[in-house]
Amino acid sequence: MDTPTLENEFVRLVPLSVKHASALVAVVDKEMWFGMITPVPTTLEQMISDIKDWISVPQRMSFAVIDPKTEAVLGSTSFYEYVPSQDRIEIGSTFYARDVWGGPVNPSCKLLMLDYAFEQLRVHRVALRCDARNARSISAIKKLGATPEGTLRGHRIAADGTRGDTMYFSILAPEWPDVKASLQARLSTFS
Repeated sequence: MDTPTLENEFVRLVPLSVKHASALVAVVDKEMWFGMITPVPTTLEQMISDIKDWISVPQRMSFAVIDPKTEAVLGSTSFYEYVPSQDRIEIGSTFYARDVWGGPVNPSCKLLMLDYAFEQLRVHRVALRCDARNARSISAIKKLGATPEGTLRGHRIAADGTRGDTMYFSILAPEWPDVKASLQARLSTFS
């Protein structure tokens, strides 16, 4: 599956490659990585290995998040669990440099990705999930306009060995126009 390049005023999403590894390893830390299944990639070799794993998965599109003005790598995000026959996809494996938290980067990425999912891939459902202990991610997902669906108890083992619950959220095609308008209004405050 080919990964497209998506861009707006605030971010450019480009196909992720190992050339982004050194910039990405510089933005991660243990606290940010809390709840992820894989260990924190604290070395260049670990990040290269993770990127190779991510981009080798069929039905996954992984992106490097780039600042279109400075060309700085701000983070990474992905589409995965794409099931065309069921018209569904998930967005996740998202992380950003701390200095862009709370700004236009996450809503910009999600606007681009949701638009691509609903308008190009023509999916009916986009899901998002996160560790139930990750209050920051839960808040960000709710702010997007995603509907909470429930919690999968004891769903996965985190990199630190703890077992965690996974919270699921979704946006359906009939909800997309309102979610889109809300994201656009949110981003207009940063212009």
